[in-house]
Amino acid sequence: MARTAIKPTHSIEIKELLYFADRRMKTSKGAYIFQEGMDADELYIILSGKIQISKITADGRELTFRLCGENEIIGELTLFTCDPKYLLNALVLEAGEVAVIKKDVLEREIFKNSTLAYEFMKWMSDHFRNTQTKFRDLVLNGKKGALYSTLIRMTNSYGIKVKDGILIDLPLTNQELGNFCGTSRESTNRILGELKKDGIINILNGKITVKDLQYLKSEIGCENCPAVYCSIE
Repeated sequence: MARTAIKPTHSIEIKELLYFADRRMKTSKGAYIFQEGMDADELYIILSGKIQISKITADGRELTFRLCGENEIIGELTLFTCDPKYLLNALVLEAGEVAVIKKDVLEREIFKNSTLAYEFMKWMSDHFRNTQTKFRDLVLNGKKGALYSTLIRMTNSYGIKVKDGILIDLPLTNQELGNFCGTSRESTNRILGELKKDGIINILNGKITVKDLQYLKSEIGCENCPAVYCSIE
């Protein structure tokens, strides 16, 4: 089966960044690469596995920002800041390996290499635009629209074309799905139930198949942004 679209890649040449890696590190499911408030002197390139980037709110709720896989960069928000602390949590969902780059090493190379500086700035711009569009959807479209937006993003990131629609090839509990859009498990259950009843989606073995993607897009006034800005990565 073929994916719905070619997965967008960073403009940064990952192989070039790997030259600056201090070491490689195995990751174990359930472990944290870093947590909010820890001293931040390293960035990470994911070589394999999956890592969830999230934040715990003051009332104990979890909001998931990204689900990162191979060739994704995490910990990048600490660059060019004094006495930096990690702002988010990086939880390993699928064991793998990461390359570790010292923050000061990468900063020094960016100053020396104008091409690398340009490519990194372009990647950061794409990353911030992705984040901004996600928060726009969360704020303007309410709980239902936020979930619709999340499903659309998931089809871009993990969608596989199947006979009756687009299979999101990522098993998630309703609570985990709700964490992506700031909704409770109960609200997520109800909205998914309505979509299933109306024939918009189907759920089998914990995986969602979107049968009518255009319905979801129409409901939230989707602007058909490029997949690089409309993803969960």
